[in-house]
Amino acid sequence: MNRTPQSTTKILIVDDHPMVREGLSMRIELQSDLEVCGVASTQDEAYALVKQNQPDLILVDIILASGNGLELIKQVKSRFPPIKMLVISAFQDSLYAERALRAGALGYLNKQQSSGKVIEAIRTVLRGERFVDPEISRRLIDQALGGAAVTNSPVKQLTDRELEVFRLIGEGTTTGAIAEQLFLSVHTVDRHRENIKRKLCLSNANELTCAAAQWLVENG
Repeated sequence: MNRTPQSTTKILIVDDHPMVREGLSMRIELQSDLEVCGVASTQDEAYALVKQNQPDLILVDIILASGNGLELIKQVKSRFPPIKMLVISAFQDSLYAERALRAGALGYLNKQQSSGKVIEAIRTVLRGERFVDPEISRRLIDQALGGAAVTNSPVKQLTDRELEVFRLIGEGTTTGAIAEQLFLSVHTVDRHRENIKRKLCLSNANELTCAAAQWLVENG
């Protein structure tokens, strides 16, 4: 497809699954005015491409091969405020959507949505408007009105970093591997574990692991 730099909008795709990156790229390249300017699977790769290519929009997942989508959103929002961001994630939990929007993303979409809905979300966010998956939007509204269970969930007390550690514990990831993936020291991860246990009123590591695994089953 013949394009000129003046006629296209540059989009960076950040996802740890090659098939997802390929699928999103194919959908976007079918649009004459949209262009994929790069793909990345980690937070560091993505940030390097942001600095190099200055995309108009970043499509980012919460889970990355290393680093974290929420942290990338904060990083980009801080250094490159004009760049718009849309989260495309498998998480249906409104907790992640709320945090992604608070971090600086303009939209949150579930990966199961049709290609047409993805393009609609991209164009909405490029206009500077919010786009939230309808089911997630309903949950956020319920939460704001006090009708959602997540409102009273102790998990809501966790910081973004603690939530990511909690999720990785639920996946069975060791403390050392969590430290490596999130670019933290083992001591810092241990401190997060203790804070999580305190906030969730858990007595020991076994209770923490069970609670994290159960939360992931219900919300992952």
